[in-house]
Amino acid sequence: MQRLTGVCLSLNVDDVLEGQGIAADRARSAIVDSAQEILSDLPNLLDPAAVYDVVSVKDFHHRTIELEDGGALEGRLAARALAGAEKVALAVCTIGPALESHMKQLFAEDPVRAMALDGAGTAALRKMSGAVVDRLEEIAAGHDWGLGMRAQPGQEGWSIWQQRVIFERLPADQIGVRLTDSCLMIPRKSVSFAIGMGPHMRPDAVACDFCSKRERCLWRVKA
Repeated sequence: MQRLTGVCLSLNVDDVLEGQGIAADRARSAIVDSAQEILSDLPNLLDPAAVYDVVSVKDFHHRTIELEDGGALEGRLAARALAGAEKVALAVCTIGPALESHMKQLFAEDPVRAMALDGAGTAALRKMSGAVVDRLEEIAAGHDWGLGMRAQPGQEGWSIWQQRVIFERLPADQIGVRLTDSCLMIPRKSVSFAIGMGPHMRPDAVACDFCSKRERCLWRVKA
């Protein structure tokens, strides 16, 4: 198990707008101004951290990926994402609770600024998970391997209850992340995911490619 902390997450106005699902060229001036204003608040509100591990694949059958030392990842999306993997990287990332807490306090008096903070948190979490993927790419490159597509429990085709498998393998409590009874993560600005690793893995697909909402979703990610 590896732990990643102390990552400097540099955000700009476009990142904040994207985190809100707003195209920069369509944003109203008040929204752009709020995005600019909250950037100075971020250093005190972000505490990015992650835990991750790389585990061997024991067996693969139908829609189930059995992991060495116990546990299995099950589901249509997981099977697509991890097919052919020699190993699976599991990760939990967060930006900590401070931004969300401040956003909730601010919402009643300045909802536009609060939504800008929420967008910044989404963007920051995306960058933090990207930093973990960069580390995994280095590990894969050391074996002359590639990474496959990234998949997250809760996406279409992979039950959110599979969060439990990841949390059983990773000490997410070390970075202050826990699961609720309904398998949601606290703090809310947290994410878990799995990525396959191996000589035949290629990241030329993303989970959005297999979602039924892919043609109309503003949040769609392209490979």
